[in-house]
Amino acid sequence: MSMTKTQIVRAMAEKIGTNNKTAAAFLENLSDMAVKEARKSGVFVLPGLGRLKKVNRKARMGRNPQTGEPIKIPAKITAKFYLAKHVKDSIAPKK
Repeated sequence: MSMTKTQIVRAMAEKIGTNNKTAAAFLENLSDMAVKEARKSGVFVLPGLGRLKKVNRKARMGRNPQTGEPIKIPAKITAKFYLAKHVKDSIAPKK
């Protein structure tokens, strides 16, 4: 089960010895900064965790799963988060 925002804020506040309001403000500012920077420059690096990157997807042909009819999927801009290598290796170590 994943942690809720409240649980994350409480854990951060406890870990760094501050109150919940300060920890919540930090978390909110970090997410706002990540979105603004990724939108502006195309990438936001969070050292030790990974990077948020703006990605351009090309238009492509797809298939309607119900009818099997081919459809055109338009190009669009989306975001992807890439984990840092040491994070990925510690979560899912290679065998």
